[in-house]
Amino acid sequence: VQLQASGGGLVQAGGSLRLSCAASGRTFSNYVMGWFRQAPGKEREFVAMISWSGGSTRYADSVKGRFSISRDNAKNTVYLQMNSLKPEDTAVYYCAAGPQFRELTEQYNYWGQGTQVTVSS
Repeated sequence: VQLQASGGGLVQAGGSLRLSCAASGRTFSNYVMGWFRQAPGKEREFVAMISWSGGSTRYADSVKGRFSISRDNAKNTVYLQMNSLKPEDTAVYYCAAGPQFRELTEQYNYWGQGTQVTVSS
């Protein structure tokens, strides 16, 4: 499956952004979708994931209550709504697709190209 992330940008602290990830090539609803991020000099980390039908979600503690993941299987798209953004949210954000409802980076087979999110203080 091919993934194309978009929606990143520069925003002030406290602001909001909505990331989108469009999928093509395979049956979108067969995959758990996740969002990860990587800040300069740091390892890629889990942000959020959503189950095949969208009925279950999971978040990293650092974004819980501020970020919301959703998906539209009819549009082959997963979203990440980010509110109350903080400077420490600055990173390249990646969407990914995998077969299991797990946070582990290794279980995601397909990755998008990443979109930069920069939060200024």
